[in-house]
Amino acid sequence: MVVPYVTDNSFMGSILVARGKEILLNKGYGKANLDWDISNAPDVRFRIGSITKQFTAVLVLLLQQDGKLNVNDPVSKYLPDAPASWKHIKLVNLLGHTSGIPDFTDDPRSVTWSMSTHTPAEEVNFIRDKPLDFEPGSKFSYSSSNYILLGYILERVTGISYGQLLRERLIIPLGLSNTGMDADDLILHKRASGYLVGIKGLVYARSESMSVPYAAGGMYSTTGDLLKWEHALFGHKVLSDASLKLLTTPGKGDYGFGLFIVKSKGVTVIFHNGGDAGFSARLAYVPERRIAVIVLGNVATGSPQAMGDDLMQLALGRKVTLPNERKVLMIYASETPKFAGTYELADGSDFRLEAQANMVVDTTGGVYWPLDYLGLQNEHPAFFLRELNAVFEFIPDPNGAYTTFIFHRGGVDDLAKRK
Repeated sequence: MVVPYVTDNSFMGSILVARGKEILLNKGYGKANLDWDISNAPDVRFRIGSITKQFTAVLVLLLQQDGKLNVNDPVSKYLPDAPASWKHIKLVNLLGHTSGIPDFTDDPRSVTWSMSTHTPAEEVNFIRDKPLDFEPGSKFSYSSSNYILLGYILERVTGISYGQLLRERLIIPLGLSNTGMDADDLILHKRASGYLVGIKGLVYARSESMSVPYAAGGMYSTTGDLLKWEHALFGHKVLSDASLKLLTTPGKGDYGFGLFIVKSKGVTVIFHNGGDAGFSARLAYVPERRIAVIVLGNVATGSPQAMGDDLMQLALGRKVTLPNERKVLMIYASETPKFAGTYELADGSDFRLEAQANMVVDTTGGVYWPLDYLGLQNEHPAFFLRELNAVFEFIPDPNGAYTTFIFHRGGVDDLAKRK
């Protein structure tokens, strides 16, 4: 099932699937570096982006166990000069993305700003003066700003750098020898290079300074180390039972602390995606069956998430329909505008659908992916997003207008409503 993604240049990377101690798949695909013709392999190191957030959340809970902080403390306790608008924000709001603090990556200045090296204090200053998007605790909105602040607070509480704390509390004790914080000047053995899909094929991705993603997304790792991490974390070797429950109890947006927790046909799947310039990743785990699916890619597409979903379904013994098995039908251009609009999922994320030459969807801030028409599914018009191997099933309201769709992906069905 990986081959279709590799042949169309949407995936290069490494994949590991395990059930307990049994390794079901452990293989590299494509090239770690195209210039040098170096192949990907299980021991190649990839940037893992926002998978970093679960490590940050675990560090916060470890310090809570040590009595050095409490997740219900206000942010202002650790940042006395915090803006007045943050008065009611607690650490728990940062951990669960319910603070209302906007994502700094949405700031138009961030693209240029991120190309330069910045200290954690400079990052906090970049974040601090923006008005809140909503009242703290009232809703979920994914924002990497929350985890930048958590990293900075960890440093203020411990008096050491985030990277050093990560090494001392997690990397060294758990033997994660191929994992760490990336840096602009770091020479890293067996490092994958990141790529984008260009008009004529793959091209190098221009990287931001690795000081910027920091505690929200600055780590690198391998599939093998991430399997060790999952086994240690869910094997009760890292946190107390009470802390692990806090970490993995879903709040608003099906988010715990640094992790999404969803039900897939009665089975709990705990996961997070990661993305960085030229990299995309998926780390998922089913505790009750000890199934781990780890997909680390060095092409910036949604393929690792789609493959991760499909591989998890296969590991659970379920049938999967691959992208090349979908039968695409024609739809008249005059029919597509009725589906257009901005739709919001329960987790607060948006899909912006536009009727151009065909239906397209924007989930990434200006990057459009085509939607293929599948005809009727459950007597409802449906479109297929090949990039994520996902289906949009549109449900008419009593007046016949399409204001809702069901987002089918990886055994999970999410309802999206027009805003």
